[in-house]
Amino acid sequence: MDAILQNGIQIVLSFQNLGTWLKTPAELLSFLGTEYFFLIVIASVYWVWSTSLGIRIGLLVMISLGLNGIFKFAFHQPRPYWYDIRVKGMAQEPTFGIPSGHAQNSVVFFGGIAAWIRRPWAWILAVLFVLFISLSRIYLGVHFPTDILAGWLAGAVILIVYLALENPVKEWLAHRSTAIQILIGFLGSIIIILFFLFSRGLLGAYTVPLEWIKNAQMAFPNSIPINPLGTSWIYSIGGALFGLSMGVALLNKQGGLNTSGFWWQRLLRILVGLVGVIILYLGLSLVFPNDDNTPANLLRYLRYAVVGLWISWLAPLLFFILKLAEPLRN
Repeated sequence: MDAILQNGIQIVLSFQNLGTWLKTPAELLSFLGTEYFFLIVIASVYWVWSTSLGIRIGLLVMISLGLNGIFKFAFHQPRPYWYDIRVKGMAQEPTFGIPSGHAQNSVVFFGGIAAWIRRPWAWILAVLFVLFISLSRIYLGVHFPTDILAGWLAGAVILIVYLALENPVKEWLAHRSTAIQILIGFLGSIIIILFFLFSRGLLGAYTVPLEWIKNAQMAFPNSIPINPLGTSWIYSIGGALFGLSMGVALLNKQGGLNTSGFWWQRLLRILVGLVGVIILYLGLSLVFPNDDNTPANLLRYLRYAVVGLWISWLAPLLFFILKLAEPLRN
């Protein structure tokens, strides 16, 4: 493994030797692979374009995020700037490196959209987005090339399996009651959390090498020391998955959301909806603790469940009240 990492370091250094002028473009590309970008796009698509597509890419991203954390624990490998001080870390990352979450999640996100559009140009754009987002992570010093390749592979497998199961599962769920649909969403979120905690438990008494911690601290002296063994963020993913799935079930019971409308109605839906996301996300973060312990993690789960519920159900209800949208079935 050391030989592979050493070869990877040389490639990372070659990218960084291209010059500092690439830093801003790389950061912008990297943002397109973040949870914040996905959240904005998923919510906007769900509100103004297609609820079905919004559900698809929302579930894909949630599932991919959870599995990525499990994979990272399984390999527990460093990031380049943790491993070699010659690498300049241009982005702070507290989790293990392989597989790259940006590479994996961009495959399922852009691939899920391209599979919906079903046009060659959509697949070409998806490939280009995935490629440049992934390369930006190497330049920023946060991923080895092997991390990227593993991310692509994991993302492709997740996307293929999801697309194969999507229609049969949707048809099966359509014949279940709303309560059962909500229960399945809850159990799915709990299963992801339990698998994540199980993968963490398999590491036993493993400790992060002190050299990695020191190197990461040298790159970002004023930051909190890295803690890739932390588990709090999986509760965010689980909560968001539950809230999103529960809201979809409740909205479908009430007739669904008609995403058509005048341009100004669609624009206001996005603005009103995103303001609600910000208020709930920031407001609850001020009230709930952010520690990595059981009580705080349960509240974190609740916080993200509320945000997911807002996106998939509460915001559409507000759109109906404000006459910005109508139910799909009156």
